[in-house]
Amino acid sequence: MAKSKETFNKKEKEKKRLKQRQEKKEKMEERKANAGKTKSLDDMMAYIDENGNITSTPPDPKMRKVYNLEDIQIGVPKYEPQEEDLLRQGVLSFFNTGKGFGFINDAQTGERIFVHMSQMLEPLNENDKVTYEVEKGDRGWNAVNVKKLPKK
Repeated sequence: MAKSKETFNKKEKEKKRLKQRQEKKEKMEERKANAGKTKSLDDMMAYIDENGNITSTPPDPKMRKVYNLEDIQIGVPKYEPQEEDLLRQGVLSFFNTGKGFGFINDAQTGERIFVHMSQMLEPLNENDKVTYEVEKGDRGWNAVNVKKLPKK
């Protein structure tokens, strides 16, 4: 007698294929049965609450916020020079007399600002308290019109 041509793998693949066909047939019958029972538009609606969560209940109209179209900025905002106090105060934290530059630590922001000796109105040493103005340079902010604060 000849050996059977159906192997275990072939039988398993056939079972799997028949099972998938049966599931597909059941899904099709279920769709046909529910074809007349469509959901209303209100049942299908989803809402987003003020926290960004999806809910099935509509939001409260009292919580609604109104925005003006003119207030919405798209893109990069236009540059508007800030009218802040132009005269700043700080401490000359580092100064290299050989190369003629140093850095000032701003008293309010703690920011380090570059200073060149050509912008100093009088000779200064490290740890001197100074007043200065800032201007935009090639590599960042530069201190100009640097003066030593009188000691109290």
